[in-house]
Amino acid sequence: MVIGAGQAGLSAAWGLRRAGLEPGPGFVVLDADEAPGGAWRHRWDTLRVAGDAFSAHRIHSLPGLDFAPEDPDRPANRVVPEYFAAYEREFDLQVRRPVRVTAVRSVGADLAVETEPGTQGVGGAPEDRTWTAQALVNATGTWTRPFVPAYPGARDFRGRQLHAVDFPGPEAFAGLRVVVVGGGTSAVQFLLQIAPLAAATTWVTRTPPRWREGPFDDVAGREAVALVEERVRAGLPPRPVVSVTGLPLTPAYREGIESGVLDRRPMFSRITPDGVAWADGTTEPADVILWATGWRPAIGHLAPLHLRSPQGGIAVDGTRAVADPRVHLVGYGPSASTIGANRAGRAAAHEIVHRLRERAAA
Repeated sequence: MVIGAGQAGLSAAWGLRRAGLEPGPGFVVLDADEAPGGAWRHRWDTLRVAGDAFSAHRIHSLPGLDFAPEDPDRPANRVVPEYFAAYEREFDLQVRRPVRVTAVRSVGADLAVETEPGTQGVGGAPEDRTWTAQALVNATGTWTRPFVPAYPGARDFRGRQLHAVDFPGPEAFAGLRVVVVGGGTSAVQFLLQIAPLAAATTWVTRTPPRWREGPFDDVAGREAVALVEERVRAGLPPRPVVSVTGLPLTPAYREGIESGVLDRRPMFSRITPDGVAWADGTTEPADVILWATGWRPAIGHLAPLHLRSPQGGIAVDGTRAVADPRVHLVGYGPSASTIGANRAGRAAAHEIVHRLRERAAA
């Protein structure tokens, strides 16, 4: 069974299909969304898969079907779901949606996958609330678990607080004083989009940004992924790949630094009713606090399997959960990128088919 039909889940489903398993009797893909697209259905309208340096985001093709949109300057939240829908049709993956998984439990040699009541399957017929699987690919990503750190005074703030998951577009910040929190690509892109319209912007990060000069080649990419993989192998909570790659010092980002838009300040110590304040007594007024502080893996439904290590994460060897080899995590840790998800999905499918054949022959 595959839970999730984003990049990682579709790649895994393709691998299972390629190995000779048929949708239905051989494997099932469950997806909580109403339509194809995964997290891309919910991205902000200004995000593109090509175009200006403020909003471009690279998408790697899924295995077996090139991603070649006719107009890559259209919003990513339309272009990518269209591609995913075409992919599902091309390989007849028969994704069941909307089916939200609530818990996965161990029942003897198998896994029981419990879903919410009332979910609908193919043709509108009610789905079984509990499925049985010999192996599981968990590809639920992070989009449904936005992370906002707790700070004193947050409840008393009279302005608006929102996470990147709810970014309404730069026009919504016209004439406002905006504090953007976060050191990743999203935070930088938000600032560059908002600054021309806002009354003022302030960039706040927990640690100084790491700017990376020069091309980011395959060798550097593999080294970065290896560092993240080392953490998850040890059972530590995964870190985003950008935390080890740094931010590319593009011409647009250089211009943002020179203009003062990307002049980073250290993390504030508390939130006041009218803004934020630092430990040294300095303050900054704000109408909006935009938390570009990332996401956490959506793995709460796996809690009954007790996969977490004492270090707080799930120890993963390749894609396989060390605590339960029946469970594979893709789009988790080092595979939380479009190219990483592709590789992990195919690898998980290959190992699952191999183990199922060994089990059938025993």
